[in-house]
Amino acid sequence: MFFTRFPCLARWISCSYLCGTLEWERLLKRVFIANRGEIALRAVRVCRSLGLETVSAYSAADAASPHVWAADRAVCIGGAQALQSYLNNAALIAAALGTGCDALYPGYGFLSENSAFARQCRSAGLIFIGPAPEVIALMGDKVEARRTALKLGLPVVPGSQGAFREAAPALKAAREIGLPILLKAGAGGGGRGMRIATDEDSFADLFTQASAEARVAFDNPAIYLERFLPRVRHVEVQVFGDSHGNVVHLWERDCSVQRRHQKLVEEAPSPILSDERRREIVQAAEALAHGLGYQGAGTVEFIYDPETDRAFFIEMNTRIQVEHPVTEVVTGTDLVREQFRVAAGEPLSLRTPPLPRGAAIEFRINAEDVDHGFCPSPGMVSEWHPPQGKGIRFDSHVYPGWRVSPHYDSLLGKLVVHAPGRNEALHAARRALARFAASGISTTIPFHAALLAKAEFREARIHTRWVEDEMNS
Repeated sequence: MFFTRFPCLARWISCSYLCGTLEWERLLKRVFIANRGEIALRAVRVCRSLGLETVSAYSAADAASPHVWAADRAVCIGGAQALQSYLNNAALIAAALGTGCDALYPGYGFLSENSAFARQCRSAGLIFIGPAPEVIALMGDKVEARRTALKLGLPVVPGSQGAFREAAPALKAAREIGLPILLKAGAGGGGRGMRIATDEDSFADLFTQASAEARVAFDNPAIYLERFLPRVRHVEVQVFGDSHGNVVHLWERDCSVQRRHQKLVEEAPSPILSDERRREIVQAAEALAHGLGYQGAGTVEFIYDPETDRAFFIEMNTRIQVEHPVTEVVTGTDLVREQFRVAAGEPLSLRTPPLPRGAAIEFRINAEDVDHGFCPSPGMVSEWHPPQGKGIRFDSHVYPGWRVSPHYDSLLGKLVVHAPGRNEALHAARRALARFAASGISTTIPFHAALLAKAEFREARIHTRWVEDEMNS
């Protein structure tokens, strides 16, 4: 096991006013990073800037990962398989307690939206750096999330009142809602357990497929139904809440460039929303967070139909998002730092939404072979020279000689380009991608270059199925 130690630079402090005087109280000292890759490395860096000690979890496959040697300490928590390591609740909590940690940071993916894990952390005396387990459970149940949104006045897509475990009653409900129908896992998201039924003949088979996938991904086969709207944009709002009752939104991101419900490119602000519709969406997101008594980082997701100029709530992700850097660069806010502040009991550092500055676009650089259906491309990275320069940010954990594991998500890094306007950002992105040298594995860099050459993308005339329909992928 490899250990490195750094001196604690400062104390993590929280202030409260008692009898007119300022009383300092140290709430956090040491954080267990229960994740891997770029988000784990980012968390270590933020903790160091706050004077917090860090302990990084790592699997047998990640012993050479930068988040291991960047932390004050590191603990191997199991084998390469995620179920043996990053999804092993007991091992993570035992390691956190065994190294004297006060809190656990889940990042995104893995157990970040697992309410049972958050509850186990709380029972063990660990601060789970995220919302309350009850809120995670409520928003993780897509049916209950929908009901909650309706109660709080948010517009929702026409859909079923509950989830189904059998195809026959689901088909009956689908007839009442109207086809085409989107079948969605009731207990999770991320595109898993999702199918589109365009006719009754294929409905039963698609329901069975979606249910089986949902069982594997979320240990829950229940499927709920929504009216499928074929040409919509995906717009999401970043929200933040604290333990003092403060809630603020940090504007929206447009995540409409997707393939099989997986996001590929995200940008802020949305290039298609009018000011009126933007206000409506961000205010709805804030209302939901207020109604939940939300604490920490969250994302309220909507679909927007340009033909009718209407937006509908679809779900809430109770964690930091992969695409959060685009919000950071346009608002000048460190969202990960804010997560730690809120977890320590601090009030939000901002009470009103910061005015957006310019436009930002994030390109997910994945280890995938675009020419062969985005097939994963594990192996050794022989060359790795990301672009640098004004307005360019690159979040990554990869270096020359890094071995891409077949056991985890294929994300290598996130290229973010920030400029005064969207056209300038598009131009800067073309130049940045042309300078990105990577070899030894296949990446999505050629896809992004091809995307930027498309007039439909440049002119914001796409929808969530456009990549599959128009780019033959």
